[in-house]
Amino acid sequence: MNIDQIIDIAQVLNDAERYRPAAEKVLKGDPEQAVFNQYSSPCDQFAAGVWEGAVGQWTVNYTEHEYCEILQGVSVLRDGEGTAKTLRAGDRFVIPAGFKGTWEVLEPCRKIYVMFEPKQ
Repeated sequence: MNIDQIIDIAQVLNDAERYRPAAEKVLKGDPEQAVFNQYSSPCDQFAAGVWEGAVGQWTVNYTEHEYCEILQGVSVLRDGEGTAKTLRAGDRFVIPAGFKGTWEVLEPCRKIYVMFEPKQ
């Protein structure tokens, strides 16, 4: 392996995969989302890129571990008991696999994500 195989996420310009959460998961708004996946490992357990989300709220159930860095916007992450954490530009955090709750975008949000999906 050599330096040419290093992935510079800022330089990878993939097309967006646009989607919405399944209708039964949407709690409010029309949370259209886009993923710009810029790296996937050959084993498909590790991925990194940029995610964008429109205003809205939906339920989440993480099977993967995800590192996030908010680049812009404001979101609120709530656990199953309703305890909330507000996320803003500059915040960096990890959501462990097994987390269940809701994600709400208050202002259009953009984040860097790095995910690891354990084998089941």
